[in-house]
Amino acid sequence: MPNSIGLPPDESIFLTIIRGLGRARMIRDVIKVLDLVTRYGTNPSLKIFNSILDVLVKEDIDLARKFYRKKMMGSGVQGDDYTYGILMKGLCLTNRIGEGFKLLQAIKSRGLKPNVVIYNTLLHALCNNGKVGRARSLMNEIKEPNDVTFNVLICGYCKEDNFVQALVLLEKSFSLGFVPDIVTVTKVVEILCDVGRVTEAVEILERVESKGGVVDVVAHNTLIKGFCKLGKVKVGHGLLKEMERKGCLPNVDTYNALISGFCESGMLESALDMFNDMKTDGINCNFVTFDTLIRGWFSRGRIEDGFKILELMEETRGGCGGNISPYNSVLYGLYRKNMFNEALEFLMKMENLFPRAVDRSMRILGFCEEGAIQEAKRVYDQMNSEGGVPSALVYDCLIHGFCQEGCVREALELMNEMVFVGYFPVASTFNALISGFCRRGKDGSALKLLEEMVGRGCEPDTGSYSPLIDALCRKRSFQKAASLLLQMVEKGITPDYLIWNSLFHCLSQQTIWLEGKNMFRVHNLVEEIVGI
Repeated sequence: MPNSIGLPPDESIFLTIIRGLGRARMIRDVIKVLDLVTRYGTNPSLKIFNSILDVLVKEDIDLARKFYRKKMMGSGVQGDDYTYGILMKGLCLTNRIGEGFKLLQAIKSRGLKPNVVIYNTLLHALCNNGKVGRARSLMNEIKEPNDVTFNVLICGYCKEDNFVQALVLLEKSFSLGFVPDIVTVTKVVEILCDVGRVTEAVEILERVESKGGVVDVVAHNTLIKGFCKLGKVKVGHGLLKEMERKGCLPNVDTYNALISGFCESGMLESALDMFNDMKTDGINCNFVTFDTLIRGWFSRGRIEDGFKILELMEETRGGCGGNISPYNSVLYGLYRKNMFNEALEFLMKMENLFPRAVDRSMRILGFCEEGAIQEAKRVYDQMNSEGGVPSALVYDCLIHGFCQEGCVREALELMNEMVFVGYFPVASTFNALISGFCRRGKDGSALKLLEEMVGRGCEPDTGSYSPLIDALCRKRSFQKAASLLLQMVEKGITPDYLIWNSLFHCLSQQTIWLEGKNMFRVHNLVEEIVGI
């Protein structure tokens, strides 16, 4: 080389070139830097080799391994912890976990002690692939685990919903003086809240804070959601005040969680107070805020107030942003109030906003009215496959249609789907299925459905009992029919002509059959029923 250039470039210059070529993704040129170093009469340092290896690993693990074997080992360069850490990272990023274990063994066979970073990289890969148990066994090899070790494994167990093992490791990390990062702690809090163990979640956050850890707004929000899920929304509201006292400012998700909790508990005025507090605190509400309020008001039968909130959403946010959820909540509220004509009118008004959804819905309703239930189901399936969200009207119409065709199993599956998406059926929808079961001679299934209906807080009516009593009377099960009659009268439901007709027809048959045996018992039972 010419002497006029002065001193040869130092190591930092070559490292800068390697990083620059790496960012430009000029991978083959990165390897040529070794030749450039030797041209200046110096041998590449281990730091230069590692820097090149790090670039190669991010692009092509096979090329990186080839470089390690031929260039590094071929030059007699002994790798260090950083070298093996780079290779382990490359293998784990490409899910070559088996080869990662071979590398770990190779490190040990050279008389070296793998550092905790190498172990943590392999642990992370194992957990990402659902092999948390194997990761836990590997952890036992680590002489000095660090906080990252515990973070990786705790998160792995949380991903598997194994909160017991997650808590065991959390306790062990505390005992060793480690405080897991807030992301890991939040996952533990979330899994505990999901199973209703919110008090334990509170204790964990308190311990984290006592050990100098910082609990952020996301962790607090998770805890608030946990209390709201248990119906303890007032306790969740108290946590909001505690957050503010500690200097952790709530965000829109905090308020949305509490608004949702108040709505679910039927405390609509408190939900509205939270909404007003948001504006006072300078927090801009988002679509979720309005969506939650609208659903809360309409599902609780507050139709007029619900429409006011819908109008406010359209004014302040310039519409719904293409989200049909608030409008489906309106339809659900009208359906819950048995305002089917009004619901149909509102559905038609939605056409300009959601032409495809309205078109699909109207076709389903039309096919059901014509008795073409299979065609209606085909459009429903198409709607679902396109990502559409059927309204409560669609579910109700399909359930009635299938029941009329005698397809009770299909109707029951649709009711289950209806409940899954958050629409709880009204009495008329239950009644269609009860009648369908009775027509198929499955009065036992009809009776179970009636019990579930009552258990879920849906008030039955005459149409709920009438088909069941008639079916039991046809089977001459007078005692069961009479028991249902007593039950409905106790609920203040007046039996109709069909119920009385079925009972007396059954009773006349029972009297003939029982003549000379239990005549007086039947007579007394009739007096008891009529006398109520």
